Amino acid sequence: MTAEKQLRDGLKALAVDGPDDSIEGCLSYLALIERWNRVTNLTAITDRSEMVSRHLLDSLSIHHYLSGQAIIDVGSGAGLPGIPLALFNPGKDFILLDSNGKKTRFMTQAVIDLGLENVTVAQSRAESFTGSFDHVVSRAFRSLGEMVISCSHLLRPGGSFLAMKGPDAPREIAELDTDHWRATCYPLSVPGVPGDRCLVSVSGAGVTA
Repeated sequence: MTAEKQLRDGLKALAVDGPDDSIEGCLSYLALIERWNRVTNLTAITDRSEMVSRHLLDSLSIHHYLSGQAIIDVGSGAGLPGIPLALFNPGKDFILLDSNGKKTRFMTQAVIDLGLENVTVAQSRAESFTGSFDHVVSRAFRSLGEMVISCSHLLRPGGSFLAMKGPDAPREIAELDTDHWRATCYPLSVPGVPGDRCLVSVSGAGVTA
């Protein structure tokens, strides 16, 4: 199966619609990762089929939960989930945040090559960055407790953390300060990705501007 067919089939299973240029952009993005991976270690996943499922489809599995306009992807790494989401949400504004210069250089080049006018790349620790966002998104950042402590200043009133998690999600939710935060867990079924996946949405009275 070609990567394009795998991606199109996966998008259909996720009920994610997108124009052909979004699909082409995702495939071009994978090609960039593969090219950069030859000289710098962006990701341990090198099999093309696994990259489609674990990078593209996994990222796009939260597409329907993006209700806000301004989104920051903290600990974005190689641009995941931010770049695939930006390709399918051209009307939303994304910031890709990471403290690693090697990874922000890659993301900056990817944004240029893909012509992503709705994406800004920033090199900084989350604690030091400033801004006000509808969603603070993460795929492999920190525990929920650590995330709300280090990133709550980035969340505007009424906004939410959207954290992609695995089997440890219930334990991390149980460790949250329930006097200030409420969490809702949404199961994610990602084509080609085995195991328990979920999206944890966290919001509450502790949200600050």
